[in-house]
Amino acid sequence: MKDIFPVARFQNLRTPFYYYDTALLRETLRTINQEIAKYPNFLVHYAVKANANPKLLSIIRESGMGVDCVSGGEIRAAIHSGFPADKIVFAGVGKADWEINLGLEYGIFCFNVESIPELEVIDQLAAEQGKIANVAFRINPDVGAHTHANITTGLAENKFGISMQDMDQVIDVALGMKNVKFIGLHFHIGSQILDMGDFIALCNRVNELQDKLEARHILVEHINVGGGLGVDYAHPDRQAIPDFADYFATYAKQLKLRPYQTLHFELGRSVVAQCGTLVSRVLYVKRGVNKQFAILDAGMTDLIRPALYQAYHKIENITSDEPAEAYDVVGPICESSDVFAKAVDLNKVRRGDFIAIRSAGAYGEIMASGYNCRELPKGYTSDELI
Repeated sequence: MKDIFPVARFQNLRTPFYYYDTALLRETLRTINQEIAKYPNFLVHYAVKANANPKLLSIIRESGMGVDCVSGGEIRAAIHSGFPADKIVFAGVGKADWEINLGLEYGIFCFNVESIPELEVIDQLAAEQGKIANVAFRINPDVGAHTHANITTGLAENKFGISMQDMDQVIDVALGMKNVKFIGLHFHIGSQILDMGDFIALCNRVNELQDKLEARHILVEHINVGGGLGVDYAHPDRQAIPDFADYFATYAKQLKLRPYQTLHFELGRSVVAQCGTLVSRVLYVKRGVNKQFAILDAGMTDLIRPALYQAYHKIENITSDEPAEAYDVVGPICESSDVFAKAVDLNKVRRGDFIAIRSAGAYGEIMASGYNCRELPKGYTSDELI
């Protein structure tokens, strides 16, 4: 819908840039808080990897969420945006020593550990600082997800996590260490999941593992089920806010949570995807033999998802009201994969038109690169452009 964009305010901005609808972001956060209020032992950590724009991080911090970080840089970004260290969880299959030390120095809530070698390093570095590190073990549940292969993380062959058959060994090793404290189990099966059956399968597997540990008289204080909830890329206006009610209710119903346990979620895409749009201008309209191209000043350096995942984003000409024509929408990068979409129906495109690439708030600006020595796109909020 063209009327949701302040096109007149775009005229003096250099394209391409990211535009964030902060009213939608705040309403999304309000909805999440409204739903988790039904379940007092549910806690949400925003996954910083989805978008680390400091303006958005400040709004998310105001909502009371914690954060899920996967690098030392993300920990710093979270701290600088005002998130309390005791609400930070640190995940990642390859944590460098300086990143672990940073987390220890800040006193973060928990390290999500993915191997015994990593556990040994955390124990050693914590001992050097005279501290005890809280750890949860990321268990690979061998649960598939109905999503793209590149964003599936819970199968046995993925690089992430500790295999189920090694869970007991890893816990025993931790219980024998002086500078780590085992507090939880962590899971994450993938991203852009819209089938609640995938989350039900995860719940069933967690229930099995919990029963197994209880048989050994091992009680787990925290269960972290990651994130993964998807968004409607095809209809960003029709379903701007994902169905958080169904998502949280699925876990409340299917997961056999003990009264003493806290359930943690790590939501990223579902929080910020729909509030963000990549805005670009048309450089040229080029006619080929059998098709025509809308060549934009935005490219795969600004939004890599279509090239990396063959991801779909709704594309709109927010300048033109003329009848629609079919275009291949492409960027200026010297790569054949620099294509946003093919045979897209757009209102007739002319040089200088503004093109909006929707649902780009997650894994858009944060994944931008300087390839071809291009400048990184700036991000503007609706608060700034009123």
